[in-house]
Amino acid sequence: MSAVFVHVSDIHFGQEKDDRVHIHADVKQQLISDAREVVSRIAGGAAHGILVTGDIAQSGIKDEYDEAAKWLDQLADSIGVNINCVQMVPGNHDLDRSKLSPAVRRILDQIRAGGSTEYEETLSDPLIRAALFARFEDYGNFSFGYDCPLNDEAAYASEMVVTLAPGRALRFIRFNSSLLCHGKERDEHPELLIGARQFTIPRDDGVENIVLVHHPLSWYKDQEQVRDYIRSRARVFISGHEHDPKVSVDNVEQGCDLMMLAAGATVPFKSNSVFTFTYNIIEFDWDEEVDGLSVTIHPRAWNAQRTCFEADDQRLGGKSPNYRLGCPSFRKAGLQGAVTTSRLNDAAPSESHTFSVEPTIEMVLMDSSSGELSPMAPSVEGYEVARLRFFRDLLEGERLRVLVAMDAIPENFDEPMSQGLERRLLDRLVRDGKLGDVEKMIDQLIDERKDGVH
Repeated sequence: MSAVFVHVSDIHFGQEKDDRVHIHADVKQQLISDAREVVSRIAGGAAHGILVTGDIAQSGIKDEYDEAAKWLDQLADSIGVNINCVQMVPGNHDLDRSKLSPAVRRILDQIRAGGSTEYEETLSDPLIRAALFARFEDYGNFSFGYDCPLNDEAAYASEMVVTLAPGRALRFIRFNSSLLCHGKERDEHPELLIGARQFTIPRDDGVENIVLVHHPLSWYKDQEQVRDYIRSRARVFISGHEHDPKVSVDNVEQGCDLMMLAAGATVPFKSNSVFTFTYNIIEFDWDEEVDGLSVTIHPRAWNAQRTCFEADDQRLGGKSPNYRLGCPSFRKAGLQGAVTTSRLNDAAPSESHTFSVEPTIEMVLMDSSSGELSPMAPSVEGYEVARLRFFRDLLEGERLRVLVAMDAIPENFDEPMSQGLERRLLDRLVRDGKLGDVEKMIDQLIDERKDGVH
C-alpha cells in the first residue's frame, strides 16, 4: 500500500486584496473538496499527511498563520489525517521583514557576497544566528507545533520517517533556503546559500531521503555542492517558489535515480494561462520488483471555466505520472535486512519477499550539531494534537500561564524560557497525567481571547 500525501506550496495567506479575498477563499475550499474526492479514490478515503514547501504566509505574521491553521485543519480532516500530520519548510514570505534591522541586512549582504566560507564563519556565532532567526518568530511558533522546528543552528531538520515495508523507509529532510532572504534575491545571479552544515544530509542503509525545500537548486550560490549531495544521498527533491510545476528524473548512475519535483503555486496572486492554482497528491510505495521507490503524482490544476480543480494532463507527467526510482540505499539493506540506523530500529526484517502492509509514520529523535537529542514525545493518546494547539494557537504569555497554573515551573527557576524548554515542561505535565487539564486550559484561554476581541 502507498503512503499518500497532499502537497501544497506557495499558499500566501494574507496576500488577498479586493475581490480576490472571495476568489481565493473559494479556491481553498474547492481544493479541500477535490482532495477529499481524489484521496477517496486512490487511498480508500485516508491519506497519511500534508506536505507544504513554503510561503504559507505572505508577510510571515501570526494573523496569517492563524488563517493557515484553520485551513490546514479542514484539509487534514477532509483527507482523514490528524491535524498535526503536516511537514513544512519556510519560504521567503514566511519571514517577517519588518524585523529586518539595518545591522542584520548588512550581515546578510556580507554573507551573500562572501559565499560558503563567509556563511560558515558568520553562522558559527550563536548571537548572529539568533538575529537572523528572529525574523522567523511567528513561523517558528507555527511550525514548532507541527513538530517541524527550525534548526536554529542552521543545519538540516528531520523528524519524520515513513516505513513503506520492513527494512524500507523514507526520511523527510527539511532545508531552510530562506535564511539569507531579504527580498531582492534573483536566480540569474544567485546569492542564497544552503551551507555545508545543512546539505551534508545522512545516508543509512534501507533509508531513502526526500528533501523538502522552498527554492529550487538554481537559486543557490553553492548549488554545485548541494547538487552533489542531493544526487548521491536523496531520492526525491521537492521545491516550490517559482510557481511553475515541473518534474524530471535524473539517472545519477546505474541503479540510482533522483527525482526533481517543482511545485506550482497553490494560490498565486492571479490565475492566468501561465500561472494558475495547483496542488499535487503524491503516492510513495516500495517497488518490490526493482527494490526501488515508486512515486505516483496526481497533479491537480484549476479550470477557470468550470471553477474547480481537475486532473492536470499537461504537467508533471501528464497522463502517466508514475516514476520508478533506483534506490541504492534500499539494495544495500538486502532483501531480509532491517533499517540499520538506531533511531529507526523499530522496523523489523521481512519474513518473505512478498507482503502487503500499511505504511507507518514515526516521528524520530533528531540529533543536533551539539550532540543533543530532541525530546522523546510522551506516548499518550491526544498528546500530538494538544502540543500542536499549545504552540500554534496560544500566545507566548498564554503558554506561560498554562505552565504556571499547572505548577510545571519549579521554584527558584532561573533558566531563560525557550520553545525547547516549554516543550519539556509540557511533556512533563502530560507524563504526570495532566493532559486533560492542559486541553481544558487551552480552550479556556482561546475563548477568553475571543471574548476580549468582541
